[in-house]
Amino acid sequence: MTATVESEPAITGRHPQRWLILGVICLAQLVVLLDNTVLSVAIPSLTRELDASATDIQWMINAYSLVQSGLLLTAGNAADRYGRKKMLISGLALFGIGSLAGGLAQTSDQLIAARAGMGIGGALLMTTTLAVVVNVFDDTERVKAIGLWATVNSLGFATGPLIGGIMLDHFWWGSIFLINLPVVALGLFAAIVLVPESKNPRGERPDLLGAVLSTIGMTTLVYAIISGPEHGWTSTEVLLAAGVGTLVLGLFITWELRIPHPMLDMHFFRNQRFIGAVAGSILVAFGMGGSLFLLTQHLQFVLGYGPLDAGLRTAPFALAVVALNLTGVGARLVARIGTPATIALGMILVSSGLSAVALLGSNGYGGMMLGLVTMGSGVALAMPAMANAIMSAIPPEKAGVGAGVNGTLAEFGNGLGVAVLGAVLNSRFAALVPALVGATSLPAALAAAGSEGERAEISDAFASGLQTSQLVGAVAVLAGGLLAALLLRRAERADSLQQTT
Repeated sequence: MTATVESEPAITGRHPQRWLILGVICLAQLVVLLDNTVLSVAIPSLTRELDASATDIQWMINAYSLVQSGLLLTAGNAADRYGRKKMLISGLALFGIGSLAGGLAQTSDQLIAARAGMGIGGALLMTTTLAVVVNVFDDTERVKAIGLWATVNSLGFATGPLIGGIMLDHFWWGSIFLINLPVVALGLFAAIVLVPESKNPRGERPDLLGAVLSTIGMTTLVYAIISGPEHGWTSTEVLLAAGVGTLVLGLFITWELRIPHPMLDMHFFRNQRFIGAVAGSILVAFGMGGSLFLLTQHLQFVLGYGPLDAGLRTAPFALAVVALNLTGVGARLVARIGTPATIALGMILVSSGLSAVALLGSNGYGGMMLGLVTMGSGVALAMPAMANAIMSAIPPEKAGVGAGVNGTLAEFGNGLGVAVLGAVLNSRFAALVPALVGATSLPAALAAAGSEGERAEISDAFASGLQTSQLVGAVAVLAGGLLAALLLRRAERADSLQQTT
């Protein structure tokens, strides 16, 4: 029988089928996250079979992330207003249709359009999954549940390229999309049967202008961040996109402050708990997104591993996250020492892991594996506590918007990390590479090298650039952790003073 329980402003009891529901949620989340990484291994096949240009490939990859990041706030608001179960089912359906269209695409344009459609479904799934978790678990189990939900992020990162590689070894490139269909079908059935309906009981009017402004603003800003490394940060295209995005987001904030039923209540940003969690989330995503992006280059260009071997050697990071979250270590630590201290400890571990990768990774894989395990342990502690802090600072009836904020921060931080740390790498490499080579990218520099000595010098310059950029990421993560812990501790003290008075 279908569960159709309408939520109160908050569900304070434990839903009897909450762990089964969490399984459904994680399944839906996993299929979205796999699609963020699985396409990378199919680039040679797409180039060959669809005659795709470099620009086509870029848009195949970016269409999904651009649409998804641009719609996260709007999708979260729609889930709160119209029902999280409805939006979860809609997201799965749209994602399935997009996957089918992608698998059967005959041209690059068709695949780009399909990826954009999948991005719409992905935005709905990213927001509704976390909102449902908040509504079916009470305070005593929520951190553990969010930890398991967050584990899926690491699984998606680790298994996407591996699953894609296995599929491409046995089938044609379209199989990497069609494999989503049975997962989507199972998720749809389970969502209809198990997931209870919940929504904002006050039924506030939709903020259509806010939805349009947030979508345009986020999409153009993320586009500027994504395209900056390729086109140049001072290029007209990037500066125009960044300017439009900043202007439109400024208009969005102004509009949200003026209307009685805003899509995103800006008063949340007066809450120190919310601000602390937001600051920490952006900076940890910045450091993690950029550094994990650089890891594959480190493994291939510095340590000499092939693509599949490089992917396999990132697995200790994901395994550490999975092991600690499945055993509930983070949730027990939050209960024992509190959210601020748990976040601080986790971020210190992440920063230490990044530093270990930077300082020890060039000497061989052993030092890098130590760094990866340390990073994974830190993520397992910090990220669920951070997500729970964000969601706890927002009223339960706004859980969808809260999930949209959490997802937007992750997308924004990841994109910014890849762009900025990549720029640090390129800048350092360009400064160190021999002047006679006159190239600023590693492949071009190696191709222009005239001797083994020059090639060795170029490789050393690239390794130095990687080390510098990873240390910058480590500093950003450490700063984010300490800032988040400080603000969250202040918020807890303020709450204690209010309760005693």
